[in-house]
Amino acid sequence: MALRKIRQLGDEVLTKKCREVKEMTPRIRELIEDMKETMYEANGVGLAAPQVGVLRRVVVVDVGEGPIVLVNPRILETRGELTEDEGCLSLPGKAGLVTRPAYVKVEAWNQDMERVELEGEELLARAFCHEIDHLDGHMYVEKVEGELHDVVYEEEEQ
Repeated sequence: MALRKIRQLGDEVLTKKCREVKEMTPRIRELIEDMKETMYEANGVGLAAPQVGVLRRVVVVDVGEGPIVLVNPRILETRGELTEDEGCLSLPGKAGLVTRPAYVKVEAWNQDMERVELEGEELLARAFCHEIDHLDGHMYVEKVEGELHDVVYEEEEQ
């Protein structure tokens, strides 16, 4: 496993639509493990493959309940609305108000290429939507209501 460089807003790779994963190869498995390590190192709750420069439909998410790997994810159903602050590892130190569905059901394949359906509410629903947007070349800043603002995260006590 290795840490990968997180691409920042302005990098052209973040504006491109990603290709589907046709089969689970050793390279894709390595990408997934590297993405998890990179996400945790950056204290994120999600990371999409284009954020590490790879145009494949792969995301990892962890809202505190363990890592979720989604390959070729798509949203099947949404309900409700929730407007909250949202940030992104590709735009560190900034956040903005974004309205997302309060509930999301997604279909994807896991790292064993088994079909899964997952449901998420609140933060998990937001993370699913945010990361799937990355796969289509979109960033949350396109949806921000008002202005971006600076965010300072307190260091965790050692």
